[in-house]
Amino acid sequence: MLSLTSKLFLLSSGASAALLDSQYHKAPVRRETVTATRAYTQVVAPPQPTGISSPGNGDSCDAPYWVEQIAHQGVASFNNDTSYQVFRNVKDYGAVGDGVTDDTKAIQRAITDGNRCAPHVCKSSTTTPATVYFPGGTYLISESIIDYYYTQIVGNPNCLPTIKAASNFSTVPYLGEDIGYMIDASPNDATGGGYGSTNTFFRYMKNIILDSTNLKPGTTLRGINWPTAQTTHLQNVIFNMTAGNGTKHEGLFIPEGSGGFMTDLVFLGGRYGLNVGNQQFTMRNLTFRNVDTAIYQIWDWGWTYKSVTIDNCRVGMNISDLTAAGTLNVGSITLLDSSITNTPIGIVTGRTETSQPDSANALYLENIKLTNVQQAIVGRNGTILAGSSATTVIDAWADGHRYLPIYPLGPDVQTPLAPVNARGPIAPSKRPANLIDATTGKYYERSKPQYEGLSVDQFLSARTLGAKGDGRTDDTKALNAAIQQAKTEGKVLFLDAGFYAVSGTIYIPAGSKIVGEALASVILANGPFFEDMANPNPVVQVGKQGEQGPIEWSDTFVSGKGATAGAIMIEYNLFSPAEPAGLWDVHVRAGGFAGSQLQQEQCVKTPELVTTSANLKKECIALYLSMHITKWASGLYMENNWLWISDHDLDDSLAKNTQITLYAGRGLLDESVQGRVWLYGTAVEHHVKYEYQFVDTKDVVMGQIQTETAYYQPNPDATIPFPEDPLFHDPVFSPTPANSSSLNATSPSTNTTHPVSPNNTSGWGLRIVRSNNINVYGAGLYSFFDNYSTKCSDIPSQGICQTRMVSIEGDAASHDISVYNLNTVGTTWMVTRDGVDLVANVDNNSTYVDGVNLFRI
Repeated sequence: MLSLTSKLFLLSSGASAALLDSQYHKAPVRRETVTATRAYTQVVAPPQPTGISSPGNGDSCDAPYWVEQIAHQGVASFNNDTSYQVFRNVKDYGAVGDGVTDDTKAIQRAITDGNRCAPHVCKSSTTTPATVYFPGGTYLISESIIDYYYTQIVGNPNCLPTIKAASNFSTVPYLGEDIGYMIDASPNDATGGGYGSTNTFFRYMKNIILDSTNLKPGTTLRGINWPTAQTTHLQNVIFNMTAGNGTKHEGLFIPEGSGGFMTDLVFLGGRYGLNVGNQQFTMRNLTFRNVDTAIYQIWDWGWTYKSVTIDNCRVGMNISDLTAAGTLNVGSITLLDSSITNTPIGIVTGRTETSQPDSANALYLENIKLTNVQQAIVGRNGTILAGSSATTVIDAWADGHRYLPIYPLGPDVQTPLAPVNARGPIAPSKRPANLIDATTGKYYERSKPQYEGLSVDQFLSARTLGAKGDGRTDDTKALNAAIQQAKTEGKVLFLDAGFYAVSGTIYIPAGSKIVGEALASVILANGPFFEDMANPNPVVQVGKQGEQGPIEWSDTFVSGKGATAGAIMIEYNLFSPAEPAGLWDVHVRAGGFAGSQLQQEQCVKTPELVTTSANLKKECIALYLSMHITKWASGLYMENNWLWISDHDLDDSLAKNTQITLYAGRGLLDESVQGRVWLYGTAVEHHVKYEYQFVDTKDVVMGQIQTETAYYQPNPDATIPFPEDPLFHDPVFSPTPANSSSLNATSPSTNTTHPVSPNNTSGWGLRIVRSNNINVYGAGLYSFFDNYSTKCSDIPSQGICQTRMVSIEGDAASHDISVYNLNTVGTTWMVTRDGVDLVANVDNNSTYVDGVNLFRI
């Protein structure tokens, strides 16, 4: 992701709530803007969580969990300290977990042990990953637990541990208020945030209860401070807070960053369940009970909420926040498959006919069940959508800029369309039946398996079976044998932390179950088999043509070492007609890490040089294609996946996140004839020709996809170094006009002239070709740079980094395509259909981004 020092997006509207200095965002100073309907409803004390076996003070819980029992042989392959421990149990560091003993220092020792990447000292590191494990118990803390970079905090899901704030918990002055954080993922000091939030990757927390009920309701205490970016998540976390009038307890605070994904969170009591702002996020399966305001949206560019349950709160969601200048902070919100019950006010919006920016506060609702909600949507001037004491369902409702072009466009449509600014009901998406859960009627969803019901003898260790994972030994045969043995025996393969160097394809057959460790299990391609651009080969091949059945694969990276110009990192072939296969936290990461031989020493950026095919550094060609869902594949569920070509050196010894230039041909290619693909919380960044491409496919649902164009483009442009390959349906790019410096265009809605980016040959963010039934519930597609300069995106809505971002192509087969809350940066034409530019960025000024609430064709 783009560093905060380069991304000067806070000079305008939306994101300006997060006031920027030279290094970081400060927490936004905000004021609530809708007050007329705030008659207070008494919030009752929260019920105790149900369905969990959490011990009370001093109680014991001996329900086993395989993570605690398995032999921990994981290694940090490129850490010079051979004694470094990836796995650490907090009780081994002195934590007691009896609810009486102060365990703060013991927990902190477990996190910091091993000369790890500390805030304010280290920007990032891939050489010090860690899992910090909490057995069942109640762990009393008296001050913030500081979460380090690349740390996974894991509790026992069979016996959820509680981290409980002591009655004397330490708070600190912050923006005129004493605030405490139980878990602080990026502590502030005089120099700013502990890590750059848009570059904070590789961390998660799961299976934890955070309890603040020891503290008085008037104390501002937040469960987690979580300013983070991609490859991060929270899962199965319960926030237990004091309820009632005047409570200042808050669950999750996100002031900044570039996320991201979360799921399976419960908020009980408190002032806010979520108090959040970030560039983009997907959140799924959230429950709020007895919270004053369930979701307070500080700011965003785009945010997708799915399967949210709000019960007995005062306000369900408030997105009306304003900057000090009176402009709207929130770009867009997408809410689907959710319910609000016994809550007087459902949603508070600040959008009016005269609010600014004119397309901000865009709202899209689909399949929302309301029960005893008196005002469904409230604005600055009163009720927008009335509620009822009965049960009603909002099939679909939209507020913002709409584009509903007919197809075929006809010969008269050769210029962009003007947006329709509209508010109210709209026909819902055409949901393919095979994407729906027949029991709930919602889009299918499934949380990452934790195998909590399996005993430790149901797991096999890759290292025990002979793989080394040291980043040097060729593990191809050993790893293939381990995967096959685990599948044959019906067991789960535990891919111990480490870099598994492979010189040939790793094959994952149907029926396999593979789980990594600490987000530090890496399959590392290297050698001649992956070097030939003219003969690309898969690094990991999931199934073969005609093979049927699902797999479960989680917590693994697929990467390369050195120039692997012919590497297809993941080739997915399985046909799963019943239960979909699942890939959770399976990522592609190319270069920028220790051991990759694709760091600043080899591939530092050179914007001052004109790069051509002749002088391009061949040693910096990182891969051919990140992920290929092939023609015969179907039934694939992906959640929280990041296909990332590193834009900076994560292990920069000078701690400067030095930018590097790597070349990777293509991002995610889906050409499944049968379709049936779910993509929740996915991101694809910095590829040459495109980030997402769908060809001859159907029945795909996405939640808040996110992309960035390669920072070096157009130097070189998207025709270099990969020739067009028709076998992979590569786009054909038009050359940049010779008189590119003086291009202008006229806005169809304002009739004003504005500059046009000359860069026709930068990669597509999203390309859809001859496909149908594609539903995109949120998209953030960004172009921040022109040859590493941010001048093209410093001034929002100028759109002069690249010409086009979304392309829909093909004959009448391309239909029933819906994109909700599309947000772009630095792009002149947001959507193009068969070469006709339909959506102009200047007509859709949102916060820092340009936003369209609804585009359908």
